Amino acid sequence: MKWQVLILAVVLGLNGLRTSAAQESKGPLPDAPKPEPGILVGTVVDVNNDTVPQATVALQDPARNSVRTLASNDNGFFEFKDIEPGTYHVSIAAQGFASWTSPDVIIRPGQYVILTGSKLSIAMALTTVDVGYSAEEIATEQVKAEEQQRIFGIIPNFYVSYDPNAAPLTTKLKFQLAARVAFDPVTFAGSGLVAASNQAGDRPNYREGTIGYAERFGAAYADGFTDIMIGGAILPSLLHQDPRYFYQGTGSTKSRALHAISSSFVCKGDNGKWQPNYSTVGGDLASAAISNAYYPASNRGPGLFLANFLIFTSQRAAANLTQEFILRRLTPKAKHQN
Repeated sequence: MKWQVLILAVVLGLNGLRTSAAQESKGPLPDAPKPEPGILVGTVVDVNNDTVPQATVALQDPARNSVRTLASNDNGFFEFKDIEPGTYHVSIAAQGFASWTSPDVIIRPGQYVILTGSKLSIAMALTTVDVGYSAEEIATEQVKAEEQQRIFGIIPNFYVSYDPNAAPLTTKLKFQLAARVAFDPVTFAGSGLVAASNQAGDRPNYREGTIGYAERFGAAYADGFTDIMIGGAILPSLLHQDPRYFYQGTGSTKSRALHAISSSFVCKGDNGKWQPNYSTVGGDLASAAISNAYYPASNRGPGLFLANFLIFTSQRAAANLTQEFILRRLTPKAKHQN
């Protein structure tokens, strides 16, 4: 048995040598042939089928994380050669057009692919205009609009704002608004009517005749002038308060009435918050006190001071109620405001 095993081992060894020698004589095994590359072509056009030259065309290979780019020629044509088989995306961009990206484009070995559907739409331009208006400029425009507000188109109705979020007034605008009211021709005419009424009622105790009428006219105008300048410009500027009446216009009749009456004692500050109306109350007190300087001696004293203050305050509350429920309908320029 030993010699049989020995002979078998020799035979196997000789066969191994023959196989090895045969392989060496044939040389190494050849590599597998590479797949034939493909070609991708296309024409870039717009939605009107007009060609788009010099468009940037990108061939994206997600699998290999690579990108090839070229520009379309004068006829909008482009061509990618030597493309390895795979799945690609094509994106096209051109100045003045929205970018376009294709769905999956599959390139097979040796395939000649014509890309379709690459129509570029006109880019939608988003333009942001920063007007850059300051609060002062906004307030100036609002005051210009308020200076056009006249009851029946005649009587000044400047001290009412129909915008609940109106910009705060600067000191200059507060004095400007006060001066517009104080020196308006209708204000002089109103003082004349008050003087005529006082003349007929023989109050205050000025003389009779033309001189007495002139004195009463001067007193009536001075009362209004000091009240509007102190309560509508000086104190609002010092205390940073808004002298205007802010129209409510909505809600129940009760809430609107309370808003109107309380506005004689509560006002909006330049900071937009509601606060005690020191300006209006102070203006009424100051005007009542100053009237002691030019009223006849028989009409001076604490009684006159208190009476005038109460008159000014009650007149203001009545004016606010009229503003809230009546005057807007009678003020043409106010009808078109918010």
